[in-house]
Amino acid sequence: MIRELAVVLVSGGMDSCVTAAIANLEYDTAFLHLNYGQKTEKREFKAFHDVAEYYGVTRRLVVNMEHLKQIGGSSLTDEHIEVSKADLACREIPASYVPFRNTNIISIAVSWAEVIGATKIFIGAVEEDSSHYPDCRKEYYTAFNRLIELGTKPETHIEIITPVIDMKKSEIVRKGVELCAPFHLTWSCYKNEEKACGCCDSCALRLRGFYLAGVDDPIPYETKPVYT
Repeated sequence: MIRELAVVLVSGGMDSCVTAAIANLEYDTAFLHLNYGQKTEKREFKAFHDVAEYYGVTRRLVVNMEHLKQIGGSSLTDEHIEVSKADLACREIPASYVPFRNTNIISIAVSWAEVIGATKIFIGAVEEDSSHYPDCRKEYYTAFNRLIELGTKPETHIEIITPVIDMKKSEIVRKGVELCAPFHLTWSCYKNEEKACGCCDSCALRLRGFYLAGVDDPIPYETKPVYT
């Protein structure tokens, strides 16, 4: 049986890893990764290829978008903006938000999908238990799917799929365990490339998710919060 082809956006983090595991259940997959001058670019790049090797994905596209670093405005790309310590109770958009990043990478994914004949684009966006990024909301992807319909050839049918968007981090961890997702190959830290800092938003959300799921996080940390 010939399976449809899907493009999976793989950052190297836990959410995209589980999304890749879900996509691989029903689709042949092609993996897309974005280098945009982020502070942990090399480590994320390694995680991307490690996850691709784990799933036997040979069709890979790595895109370099240094203009996002040149534009700046994010603690992930601007050396003058410090990566702040986690404040999981904060409801504001954090300094780690990269302006319109997802739109940039999804646009590339649509171009690639149209050329290679993929019918789906999987992205590991999370709305409920995340850092409140505006480009991780369900209505954003609903609008983008309409844009794809309007902006591609009439015979092209490509849909963005967000399988973990309604999940909490703990639910994503449990789903990953169920699907044998290689969490040990992933990287989520915004600051470090050797040992994860344990105190940035991304580390804190990840660690809390593993804790609430009752699963040990397999990557190394400089420090871990104590949950009671």
